Amino acid sequence: MKRAIYLDHQATTPVDPRVLEAMLPYFTEHFGNAASKAHAFGWAAEGAVAEARERIARAIGAEEPSEIIFTSGATESNNLALRGAALAYARNGGGSRGHLIVTAIEHRAVLDPCAALEREGFEVSTVPVPKNGVLEPAQIEEAFRDNTLLVSVMAANNEIGTLQPIAETAALCRARNVLFHTDAAQALGQLPLAVHRDDIDLASLSAHKFYGPKGVGALYVRRVSRQVRLVPQLLGGGHELGLRSGTLNVPGIVGMGVAAELAVRELEAVNAQQLRLRELLWQRLVATVPAISLNGDSERRLSGNLNLLIPGVRADKLMLALPLLALASGSACSSLTGVPSHVLRALGLGEEAAACSIRIGMGRNTTEEEVLLSAERLEAAVARLRGRAQTP
Repeated sequence: MKRAIYLDHQATTPVDPRVLEAMLPYFTEHFGNAASKAHAFGWAAEGAVAEARERIARAIGAEEPSEIIFTSGATESNNLALRGAALAYARNGGGSRGHLIVTAIEHRAVLDPCAALEREGFEVSTVPVPKNGVLEPAQIEEAFRDNTLLVSVMAANNEIGTLQPIAETAALCRARNVLFHTDAAQALGQLPLAVHRDDIDLASLSAHKFYGPKGVGALYVRRVSRQVRLVPQLLGGGHELGLRSGTLNVPGIVGMGVAAELAVRELEAVNAQQLRLRELLWQRLVATVPAISLNGDSERRLSGNLNLLIPGVRADKLMLALPLLALASGSACSSLTGVPSHVLRALGLGEEAAACSIRIGMGRNTTEEEVLLSAERLEAAVARLRGRAQTP
């Protein structure tokens, strides 16, 4: 029987066994509610959450653990950051609506809240990116207005893997007293994060992107040197300093803390391994698959990411031909709609080219054997599908 191979690590990652081991006691033995202040069960849970908060703060270079607000994941964190900041601006400005700036290649969890804010009277500028998928900070500078309240630029793109000039863009925002938010879901464990040093005001994280559990995330909210104000989006108890009500997912939070610590500790070794395997696969496919090309910058990208255009072979048909090879044609979320990737279209690809693009995401456990076997399967499937297309 053929072996299944997972190459979709931008969609999600498996829980690290060390993370699972740390989580297990908080399902059974230490099951208390972290908001229960009157007994030992609650104190144990509260202590575990505090330790996880400290771990995550260290992992991203925050100044204080209190700057970490736990959420259900990066989607909720993005909504709290964008909507929370916009509504706080309107409240402090006597109801006047402000202006936000985002890039055309942001995740839908940023673009959709912005679209909702537009319907509520806010203004949103969507800045294009060059063909290589790497933002030029000058484009943000040109989009500033007198009433710009926030700029949101993702740290690393989930589809094409491109790394964005976060520190440079944040510096432009700081000079104008504009909030800077980054969707850093793909960044932790892939590139160094230093939110305080780099003048980042808000950063969204999701544990399942760095070998932690699904359903838990965090929003970094700057409190040192600048007090970022947000209007909470979930009400009902005043948890998380009043910014995010709801009983805390203690096992998930514990897992996220351990996963963040491991991700930073092993970052250099993991990146070196992923980069070696990425180049091995890319060079193999370039040599054996005619007309294949790379979407996005060849150097400034996630170490384990390839987004490939294979002319004449639609990604959906290629994935159907390779059921035991886990690939993607875009983000995991947008795959539900069947609509061509807005990220690829923003790079200037036509609808057909976007439909013929495939994402490959290697992870910390991917092996050379798996990469070579995947190359063989891809080569055979592409040849087979192109042969069918040419048959009268």
